[in-house]
Amino acid sequence: MDATPQNIDGFSELNLVRHQMSLAGPRDYYALMKPRVMSLVVFTAMVGLICAPASMNPVLAVASILCIAVGAGAAGALNMWYDRDIDAVMNRTKKRPLPAGKMAPSSVLAFGIIMSVASVLGLSIAANYLAAGLLAFTIFYYFVVYSVWLKRRTPQNIVIGGAAGAFPPMVGWAAAGGGITTESLALFAIIFLWTPPHFWALALYKQGDYGKAGIPMMPNVRGAKSTRLQIFIYALILTASCAYLATTSLGSPLYMVVAGFLNLAFIVLAFKVWRSNAGDDVMGLDAASLYKVRVGEKAARNLFAYSILYLFALFGIIAASHILSGFGG
Repeated sequence: MDATPQNIDGFSELNLVRHQMSLAGPRDYYALMKPRVMSLVVFTAMVGLICAPASMNPVLAVASILCIAVGAGAAGALNMWYDRDIDAVMNRTKKRPLPAGKMAPSSVLAFGIIMSVASVLGLSIAANYLAAGLLAFTIFYYFVVYSVWLKRRTPQNIVIGGAAGAFPPMVGWAAAGGGITTESLALFAIIFLWTPPHFWALALYKQGDYGKAGIPMMPNVRGAKSTRLQIFIYALILTASCAYLATTSLGSPLYMVVAGFLNLAFIVLAFKVWRSNAGDDVMGLDAASLYKVRVGEKAARNLFAYSILYLFALFGIIAASHILSGFGG
């Protein structure tokens, strides 16, 4: 078999890879890790670690969170490697490092694999094997189950695949020696139920983008009207899961009050989406911005934006009430 690199417009494949790598900078590697998603993953994992019943050495706790962050970034890089074809045709993703031609696919794949292995091994040393195993499964689930299997095949991709984003607080809880408990499962359930309304709100005003890429998001397959109703139903179920958390050791009067207001606002915004025309007009080009929308789609945009603040605030009050209860005790 001829191992000589093939010429491509005067460049060998090896030279092409070198040329692409020369275009990539630290910001491109950082972008591969999906920093917006990673920040939410790290924060919810940190809350799980803080709220676990067992205490943890501060240095090992920081090391554990760092390993979880690296694992989340690794999953993001692997996702970008696999999705580089569809990222190239979507307005909001076409400037990512791979579709922009700044990096070679082989480099991104190697980057993702190396970080995956390093994060799992690091967490096994800093924390324990259960936490490391959960982190490994989370990376596997996001890449193989969601990216490879579900994303391009079913409108339930976000529902089933959303489990990947719900595991981090369980990883943090296990890292602190808390094992798998009712509380950690309740934290998992909150993020799992939050994911569909969060992403479907985005999909309502980005369905043109998803349609071009051939991704069967709920509005593209079941229609905008059905999606809007499902968003509202999930908002109600999400509120119930937050109420259930109040019955566990993580519940407190402060949590119940703040969570009540946060969920009331979520329900109101979801109701406005249900009663709106968001997603009905699929004509025209989707804007590259996540938040620039047409007038009829503002309700969906508002819910999407609020849902991000909602999850940060909800998990923030869970951690704060736990810390305050410790001072009170």
